[in-house]
Amino acid sequence: MSPLTICLIIFALMVIGFCSGKYSLATISLVSMMALVLTGCMDAKDALTYFSNNNVIMIAGMCVVAAGFNRTQFCTNVANGISRVSKGSLNKMMFGYVLIGMLLSQFIQSPIVAMGIVTPMLLASAESMGLKSSKVVFPLGVATVVTCCTLPVGAGATVAAELNGYLESYGYLDHMVGILDPMVGRLPLLVICVIYCSFFATKFAPDEPIVKSITEVKQGAGRVALKPFQEYAGIFIFFADAVALMCAKQIGMQNWEITVIGALAMVLCGVLKPREATASLPVSMLLLIVGALAMSGALSSTGAGDLIGGHIAGIVDSVNGNSYIIGFIFFIIPFVMTQVMQNRGTMLIFHPIAIATCASIGANPVGLMILIQAACLSAFMTPMATAAIPYMMECGGYDQRSMFKQSWLFAIICCVVSVGWIMTVFPLG
Repeated sequence: MSPLTICLIIFALMVIGFCSGKYSLATISLVSMMALVLTGCMDAKDALTYFSNNNVIMIAGMCVVAAGFNRTQFCTNVANGISRVSKGSLNKMMFGYVLIGMLLSQFIQSPIVAMGIVTPMLLASAESMGLKSSKVVFPLGVATVVTCCTLPVGAGATVAAELNGYLESYGYLDHMVGILDPMVGRLPLLVICVIYCSFFATKFAPDEPIVKSITEVKQGAGRVALKPFQEYAGIFIFFADAVALMCAKQIGMQNWEITVIGALAMVLCGVLKPREATASLPVSMLLLIVGALAMSGALSSTGAGDLIGGHIAGIVDSVNGNSYIIGFIFFIIPFVMTQVMQNRGTMLIFHPIAIATCASIGANPVGLMILIQAACLSAFMTPMATAAIPYMMECGGYDQRSMFKQSWLFAIICCVVSVGWIMTVFPLG
């Protein structure tokens, strides 16, 4: 069998393992990665690099920073304040946190970082209202993922330039992407996402965690109150970390460096004891991410994306250039593929295909390119989609089956809204 066939079989078994619930997600994830290595689908050295992946280190650092922040009274006071303002209303509370998560996701290109900033306060508010993490984490996570980089601020300000780079590299300069075009195309979905995640998503969320969440694991023994210096240090470090993450490019640092420095500062200032910092590391989540990234990389390197992308041009010819049908094809296939491959890799495959397709018929590729971006940034159904999903699953206590149950309706909404709006505003003709 070819490496591609073997990789697809391992992937299918991985999904079955996730849904079975017999073993932990981390166990299934690592078994799949080792199967890829033993079958020759992945080089052992390449597999080892996933343990030091930027996202893995960044998430580990952010979890320690969040644990330190959780020890302060500020986190509890803000959470209680939001709970009071919401007057016991779950929808009002979710609207506040979803809005904060969405805004952070415009300035920080990584949804996992936005989630790491907001989740501690959300969980504190949920606890004060007698709610489990499983009821509130999924809506916040989806909002930070789907709305990421929609507005032309922060990381979103570079989206148009990136898309134009694809056009320039292909040499098709008849149409260019305006700086506001990505926002115009994705803004309706941003609005609908905030509304859905605030007022409807919780209806599909389980009342109790399906599997033990990291929040449950870490609850238990009471802790001694922090001294005034430690209290203020914990608050300052958390918000300094958040600001630094927003301005990472300006200060010339990578996200993982910022979160690791923040984690060390929490220990050095006495907000967390070394043993507490170590205990706050979500090892199961980190191993899940390692295995998911490895599977994503293997699917990409063995040619799964190219194989699927190669058949699209023929399909486009058969629908006689209908903007909405072609738009649906260029949304649904990248959307599905990004559930098993990282969004950046999927975009690298499909942007050239969209440009080549439009160049061959003299069409405008702007709508398709924005649609592909929307599809790839709307992946939230599996832990392979983006690093934010394993974090979401571990914090909320979700298994793969519960993720599908919560995801399917909004996935349809994402498709209908994105295709319907973008292909109307940016038609092929």
